[in-house]
Amino acid sequence: MYSKGGKEMSLEKIRQDYKSFNEAVKEIFGENAEITKRDYVYGGSINDSRKMSLSTGDIIFVKTNTIENKKFFETEIAGLKALDSVGKIGVPEILGSGTDQDKGVSFLILEYLESPSKIENYWEEFGHQLAGLHKAECSRFVPSDNGKERYGFLEDNFIGAGPQINTPKEKWVDFYRECRLLPQIKRAENYFDPDTMRKLDHLLERLESFLEEPDFPSLLHGDLWGGNVMCGSDGKAWIIDPAAYVGDFEADLAMTQLFGGFPTEFYSAYNEVNPISVDYPQKRDFYQLYHLLNHLNLFGRSYFGNVIRIIRKYV
Repeated sequence: MYSKGGKEMSLEKIRQDYKSFNEAVKEIFGENAEITKRDYVYGGSINDSRKMSLSTGDIIFVKTNTIENKKFFETEIAGLKALDSVGKIGVPEILGSGTDQDKGVSFLILEYLESPSKIENYWEEFGHQLAGLHKAECSRFVPSDNGKERYGFLEDNFIGAGPQINTPKEKWVDFYRECRLLPQIKRAENYFDPDTMRKLDHLLERLESFLEEPDFPSLLHGDLWGGNVMCGSDGKAWIIDPAAYVGDFEADLAMTQLFGGFPTEFYSAYNEVNPISVDYPQKRDFYQLYHLLNHLNLFGRSYFGNVIRIIRKYV
């Protein structure tokens, strides 16, 4: 539950159909609520993000984008709800969302994280919590007509600004081939010469040689780099901006190591609760390949060399 400005709400009752930002603020915080200060928040490249102070004394975090991109916020809400429902790691409270026709924007209103002092064993606790998330039962997040589909998510979503396909699959390797690597390769094919495309085809055909079926499916954050981890109000690590789906837990770990990695004590603590496989270093390359291809598609050639490095390593 969330309590601000005298109103208490459950996640199931969060409104996603406000017709204006002003309507949302007044319904959530009271008719007398007004914005008194707006501060730009740096760090994201997709949405306009602001810290807003209200006349009620409350502080909120607001993201806006074009009306056409409101799906960014709808899928973020679905991911936050899924992660929150497991009850292992903190996520910011969702206050509401909608579209503002007069301003030509869609918006998402979240709890603002003040980032207080971290608890003494911050990284160890985060390792334990993430391992607990990954070990939790998660079949309810994958639609299935026959009870066999184990990987995917409730809906397609986004990885950064790129589309992320979450069509349910029974086998993890099939899901990773068809819903992760193949769409990114198709989007990036103009970067590759015919020889490199043949190598990529070879990798896809032999993916079972490099990846194995996990012992169990896990609910993943999906985009777990350092910028998507913040200190919450309890002094523990909270996770934001998910690209959630059900997959192999080591895909989340691979993303944590793509841009610098977390401290050693995080991985040691994680391993205490959910052991990391001995062949993780090889799988890490393939899981990072997805994100590198996505960055190549979103941000350009500066990521090309790292993509080619992984391809040449295995073909």
